[in-house]
Amino acid sequence: MANLLTDRAFWVNYWESKKGLAVQLPSNYLFHRQLADVIQKDHVKTAIELGGFPGYYAVFLKKYFKLDVTLLDYFVHPPVVKELLEKNDLTEKDIQIIETDLFNYTPEKQYDLVLSCGLIEHFNDTADIINRHIAFVKPGGTLFITLPNFKALNGWFQRNFDRENYDKHNIDSMDPALLKSICERAGLKEVKSGYFGRFSVWLENEDQKSAVVRLFKKAVWLTGKIVTKIIPFESKNLSPYIILVAKKI
Repeated sequence: MANLLTDRAFWVNYWESKKGLAVQLPSNYLFHRQLADVIQKDHVKTAIELGGFPGYYAVFLKKYFKLDVTLLDYFVHPPVVKELLEKNDLTEKDIQIIETDLFNYTPEKQYDLVLSCGLIEHFNDTADIINRHIAFVKPGGTLFITLPNFKALNGWFQRNFDRENYDKHNIDSMDPALLKSICERAGLKEVKSGYFGRFSVWLENEDQKSAVVRLFKKAVWLTGKIVTKIIPFESKNLSPYIILVAKKI
């Protein structure tokens, strides 16, 4: 498990520190447009969210696109998933759950859409974790991966005000060109990899930070939003996310 930058204890503590996890997901949830394009273009029927506890994207895809969805994660706390489902007018029967170590699991089936949002950057070997995603994609299916861009200003915030969280991320993985090359070497086609979002900054457990840090973060957030509204573009230095989409032939 040397490839892993986190362990089970980290994720147990991480999720136990979170409050209000059961939320009603809106139709314009983050990356909704990009996912809708993939689903409509490729006639997606089945999907699996890897490393996605409590299953926001699995729930989102079931609620708004009626897909046959599965959630796979190393740590799953069923009461939280149940509450999230109920909050979105779904039941436990609407999502299949696989609680397992991705490194010791051989996919029993493949899916039209394989996605993860904020997973691959927690591993040292980026090619290895992406190839583990690819193993779940059926021929003709789509790989959809998002990750934070800590090479942007947001990363400066993480490094300076939440170094413990920052160190749990493989910053080298946050490179669209690298991600694209890994997929192309794996034989995937129609690979698109780039920055997403004009600007944003955030801190984990922000309410636990000092008032000075919270005010400074708010000031930077507001300034960045104003600047990128006047000059709207996505870039390495400001965009908060990276999106990778590829097809398996």
